[in-house]
Amino acid sequence: QVQVVESGGGSVQPGGSLTLSCAASGLTDNRSPMGWHRQVPGEQRELGASITSADKAFYVDRVKGRFTISRHNDKNTVYLQMNSLNSEDTAVYYCRAPDLPVRQDYWGQGTQVTVSS
Repeated sequence: QVQVVESGGGSVQPGGSLTLSCAASGLTDNRSPMGWHRQVPGEQRELGASITSADKAFYVDRVKGRFTISRHNDKNTVYLQMNSLNSEDTAVYYCRAPDLPVRQDYWGQGTQVTVSS
């Protein structure tokens, strides 16, 4: 069965860094496109960064140049290296792992990132 597990969240001061990890297992493909989304209470969940099966990365403007998404070798494990964090980055970060062959979308439980001084 599919499992999506995130880790790495926590509290950090402005300007600090965190690295989030997402391990997805049980997907049909070994190189699924995956992404990191964020959500603040009362707001829509929104995409932050994604990576294709060919390891091409996409970033929204608000994180471009600060965050880096990467895949661990040939696995459905991705990381989000978050640098130069600011208070606006405070959110719950969710890992998305779609299983495209069966048209099923899987999400992790989310990991809290809090940036404060």
